[in-house]
Amino acid sequence: MKIKLNNMIFYGFHGVYPEERKLGQRFNVNLCIYTNDSNDINIKELADTVDYTKIYDEVKQIMEVQQFHLLEDCANTIITNILKDFSLVSGVKVIIEKPGVPINASLSSVAIEMERFKK
Repeated sequence: MKIKLNNMIFYGFHGVYPEERKLGQRFNVNLCIYTNDSNDINIKELADTVDYTKIYDEVKQIMEVQQFHLLEDCANTIITNILKDFSLVSGVKVIIEKPGVPINASLSSVAIEMERFKK
């Protein structure tokens, strides 16, 4: 099964430049949580699956409380925490989009995508 949390908007203080970490900016996060498909037929109540409200809370805490110079480091932290804290999760894909890019170019955003599975 895949559980998707789409277009989560957070205000965070991430970036290479001091101004980004001081002023902050908006980030758009998309998450795909993978579980073992063989367990799907047994899902009858919340305890049988992944509580996506708790996943959201974890991502919110990382995005809004912690600071990262690189989105890659931020994505790694999200993936590592979710894989560690949620036993039913077998893999995580995260896309972090940064609309306010401090470069002299015509583009709407920059995004990184990272995916990792339990071994």
